Amino acid sequence: MAAYSDMSGRLGVVAEESLGTLSLAMFGWGDILRRVQGLALDMFGLGPVECSYRVIASQPSWRLRRYDGADARWPLLIVAAPIKRPYIWDLTPTTSVIRRLIRRGMHVHLLEWCPPSSRDPAGLEVYADRAIAACVGRISRESGTAPFLMGHSLGGTLATMYAALEPERVRGLVLIGAPVCFPPASAGCADAAAISSPLTVTHSALIPGSAVSFLSALGWPQIFIWSRIEDSLLSAINPRAAVRCARVERWALDEVALPEVLLRQVAEWLYRENRLCRGTLRLRGMTVGPAAVRVPTFAVVNVADGLAPRASVAPFLDRMVHRDVSLVEFAGEAGVGLQHLALLIGPRAHEEVWPAIELWLEGHAQESDWRVPPISVWTPRSATRAARGQRSPTVRMA
Repeated sequence: MAAYSDMSGRLGVVAEESLGTLSLAMFGWGDILRRVQGLALDMFGLGPVECSYRVIASQPSWRLRRYDGADARWPLLIVAAPIKRPYIWDLTPTTSVIRRLIRRGMHVHLLEWCPPSSRDPAGLEVYADRAIAACVGRISRESGTAPFLMGHSLGGTLATMYAALEPERVRGLVLIGAPVCFPPASAGCADAAAISSPLTVTHSALIPGSAVSFLSALGWPQIFIWSRIEDSLLSAINPRAAVRCARVERWALDEVALPEVLLRQVAEWLYRENRLCRGTLRLRGMTVGPAAVRVPTFAVVNVADGLAPRASVAPFLDRMVHRDVSLVEFAGEAGVGLQHLALLIGPRAHEEVWPAIELWLEGHAQESDWRVPPISVWTPRSATRAARGQRSPTVRMA
């Protein structure tokens, strides 16, 4: 009887793993189908309109883009999020972060993640360390100075980890809607099990992007389903906003598979255990946490963004030893599809937030002793005045 029970248990595990593998195979076909749908939307003029760049370095899991501007002076490395493709930074000529940074004299580089190989699954040791280190090294050798690091969403999280590992090689850190703290009470941590549990029943090295999208919608339906529908309906009366939302939906169809190791580490080490903010994360045998990020830091949060709210950034900044730290709070805007993308593609964000970011970058590039008050919390307008040297009272927003 005991032997029969043991065999039944093994069969149950095998069946569960087989079902998990079958589901992942179906999601793999889902990736192909969604990319074909995206190509169909390209026929209606909704495809990416990126400015020209050159690939100056590459490895199997990444490649480094360089954008050459006429007045490129200060090197900057954008660490793209490994989820989806990075052209959200350059969605259209009128809402392009890359183009406006080039116009302001930044020598822009972008770390783009390539589809991973099942033969060489990569985790945080590649995404948060070796890949960024190789790009920073190449940029520093060419420019003769340390670059700024900038990242949105998980890209900003990865950039923060690298800044903790090698702060002396980073001139400054800019976080755009990038979660670096995962308190247990937050929605993301409460639903982390919805993301990580399916990964424990499969031995697949790669997780299809459509599986990640499905699990995200399952864990955060208000963010990924209902708010997107609401925003699309509200944008219907505004032709420009409607086209912008359509471009976001086109971008969302560009699924990219991710290493199972990376997803499991993010879900368990960051979301469940909050190791990064608690200072208990270990990479390269070193402690990675707020105290190790000894670089000037400028963070922006969208208070309407449920994926990276203020609570996912402010506690980390409070624990940093380096006191040249600023936090800008943006109220969000309609017509962007996902509030998580508003800071990159929203017209109002480009009018209010990005001028403050650009002035901060220029100030730190030109003056080594440029400082702002410790842990300052600004509105976009007051941050712009502060960057210009016109200090205004600190403004805290609810």
